Amino acid sequence: METNNQTVVGNNESITMDELISRFSQVYTGAISDSLDQMGYRNQVLPKELKGLTPDAKFVGTALTVRGEATHVDDANEIFVPLLKMLGDVQQYNVVVTQANDDTCSHLGELSATTIKARGGVGAVIYGGIRDVGYIHKLDLPVFHLYTTPADVVGRWCLKEYNVPIRIKNVDIHPMDIIVADKDGVLVVPQNIAYEVLKQAETLVSTENHVRNDVMNGVHPLESYYKHGWF
Repeated sequence: METNNQTVVGNNESITMDELISRFSQVYTGAISDSLDQMGYRNQVLPKELKGLTPDAKFVGTALTVRGEATHVDDANEIFVPLLKMLGDVQQYNVVVTQANDDTCSHLGELSATTIKARGGVGAVIYGGIRDVGYIHKLDLPVFHLYTTPADVVGRWCLKEYNVPIRIKNVDIHPMDIIVADKDGVLVVPQNIAYEVLKQAETLVSTENHVRNDVMNGVHPLESYYKHGWF
């Protein structure tokens, strides 16, 4: 398993990937989304149609992006060799993010999911289909997807390229962007602003904690809003 503990640089500051991931995991997607909005990044939430395989599915990781397309090629080697090369490049903290551009089959199954987890990956976002759901449940690998189907990829779909920029609806995703998922959904934090977004989100969480404490102790919500500038 390859490690992925590179240094992330902010404004005159740096942080290891280990610390970045750990701190993002303590912040909920709502606060991260609000922080992105405040910084002018308003198209970072992936489509609401993506659903977690389990109700408590959550992860924080770095994007390993995949772009595929429909095909009628039924040579298994032509289909599986590119897919297995991609899976062999999964590193610690990776989230496999697939723009399938297809709705005819499964784009992630149990053996692929097993490989992702074995190589240090922390989850998958499949803008397409998955199968072998019972086995993936047992793996405890969080997966977000559009649909399930037993249909295989051979003769239906192929991986065209990976670790390249992709787009899912109106959201651009680049390799190594930070992917955060929880019960509310999935969002993308551009790598070049990840540390700044993290600090902003942590500040926002602290503010919301103060507001929550106020209203639980009987403070009028409008008074708390004026006091903290947030609700």
